[in-house]
Amino acid sequence: MPEQLKFTAQTVDGGRFAGESLAGKAAVLWFWAPWCPKCRAEAPRVAASARAAAGRVTFVGVAAQDELPAMKEFVADHALGGFVHLADVDASIWTRFGVTYQPAYAFIKPDGTVDVVKEQLSEPALAERVGTLSKA
Repeated sequence: MPEQLKFTAQTVDGGRFAGESLAGKAAVLWFWAPWCPKCRAEAPRVAASARAAAGRVTFVGVAAQDELPAMKEFVADHALGGFVHLADVDASIWTRFGVTYQPAYAFIKPDGTVDVVKEQLSEPALAERVGTLSKA
């Protein structure tokens, strides 16, 4: 299991999430901030990709650089309730994955390989990466 998955966090909804629960699975972590215009633009694509990959790839949003009320509002405003979002208020999960700005992604293969992409992705680029994960 990758060292990066050894964390626990609070979800935007107030639940608990263990990063270790992603071990052995295909997963996408999407790093976002509520005030980020690129994240707002990307939200519908990410939500659609998560729906399309349901059952094959686990999506987890990782929100930082703001407070919990703004994070909750972002999830509600952008219909992102289809997958779990973490309230990374101290950016400790961002730090684990080397993320310093948003949007960014961590694509995690079932074998534990982690590929961090620190840029906005187009719908085709995101779909291609998610498709590769679900075949891994």
